[in-house]
Amino acid sequence: MTNQKVTNEANPQSEVTRVRELLGAPRVVAVVGMSPKADRASNYVARYLRENGFTTIPVNPTVTEVDGLKSYADLAALPKEPKVDMVALFVAPERTMPAVEQAAAKGIKIVWFQPGAEHSPSEKRARELGLAVFAGLCMKGEHERLWGGTGC
Repeated sequence: MTNQKVTNEANPQSEVTRVRELLGAPRVVAVVGMSPKADRASNYVARYLRENGFTTIPVNPTVTEVDGLKSYADLAALPKEPKVDMVALFVAPERTMPAVEQAAAKGIKIVWFQPGAEHSPSEKRARELGLAVFAGLCMKGEHERLWGGTGC
């Protein structure tokens, strides 16, 4: 699997436009697998997103708090407010399917499989459930690429 997998491989320009739309306005992002360790991608990507106007919600069953934010065991445990717009997956590929199912059940419309979390069966299921899917692209890297910065 390549690092540049997008949802519409027949028209990559439309994907750039879609990524720009998604990351151009601050959103609420549930970060599945968010680590309390500052040197982990899940932590520094979430921190970058917060610094750029996003709200991040940690989802990690092994901790109660990350960076002073309450952590939830899974997406099903998220409160109704704030309404989550997007899920960023920072978990092993085989652990993505429950998050996809829970995202759909919660009405979350976008699932972003960070590099290393890509999983074809989960991506396919997300599309079947009507979710927008991005895979193999780093949210931080894409935001910085489109608005200036150093990337992931």
